[in-house]
This record gives sequence, C-alpha cells and structure tokens, in this order.
Amino acid sequence: MISSSRSRLLVLIFNFGLSVLMVTSPSDAGSHVELLKGQTVYVPAYSHIYYGDKEQPFYLTFTLSVRNTDPDHPITIDSVEYYDTDGKLVKRYTKGPVNLGAMASIRYVVRETDKAGGSGANFIVRWRSDAKVTVPIVESIMISTQTQQGVSFTSRGQAIREDCE
Repeated sequence: MISSSRSRLLVLIFNFGLSVLMVTSPSDAGSHVELLKGQTVYVPAYSHIYYGDKEQPFYLTFTLSVRNTDPDHPITIDSVEYYDTDGKLVKRYTKGPVNLGAMASIRYVVRETDKAGGSGANFIVRWRSDAKVTVPIVESIMISTQTQQGVSFTSRGQAIREDCE
C-alpha cells in the first residue's frame, strides 16, 4: 500500500505532467497565426565555411527560398538584395516587383564559384501584400559535395521591420 504523502506526491506529479501536456499540445501550436501586410527580412547565407586548423574555406552553393504560406492571397516581393561580409551590396536580384501567388515559391541561386559574399553574406528581402497574410518562409539553403565530403544546412530569415497595418 502507498503512504498518503507518497500518494499525494504521485497525484501532484501526475497533475503537473498533465498540465505540461495541455500547455504544449499540438492543437495549441497553430492557434496564434500572425498576419501581416509586409516585412523586411534579413537572411544569413554563407558562400563558404571554414574547416581544419588552418581555417581552409569550404565553398558552398546556396539558394534563397521565399515561400508564400498564405493559402488565399498573393504577396509581392519588392526587392531581393545580396550583401557581402562587410555589408556592401553585391547584387540586386529583382529589377521590379515580383508577384508570388498563394502557396507559391521562388528561388535565387548563388553558385559555389561565386565567392563575393564571403562567410558573412546575407540577403535582405522586402515583401508586401494588399491583404493581411500569413508570414512567408524566407530561408537560405547551403550545400556542397566537394571531393568525398558533403555538407548542407539551412538558415531561417529574421524580420527586421514589419508593416502591420
């Protein structure tokens, strides 16, 4: 038979575990969806990373991906700009607004042989919409398969300005 103090402790532990499950349940995960009319997004990208004691560069191809997550409304990409490690503009990828339909995606590729960005390269992406929409996913995907080594990783964009009107 379990003592009453031990029984109370087990009930307390059970209730605590149940409350943690209720707070972190999957049904709550998507209950707050942020709707916006535009953002400026900073996206880290790496034209190379370093390896070994002598900090040898390992060059990468990377893809900037912009994914409209809104199922009903298009967004407009006003600009995609690529900057180097020192914050100097390397390239403008858009010459004017680019419409991206509901649930559509677009990509911009920087080749492995393009070393202009450096290890601290980044993109600035400006998007907007006439309606409040779910925030798009903006990320960079880096990959290389030099010799017998392969590396790949992603980097998610971070909003640095929002237009919530």
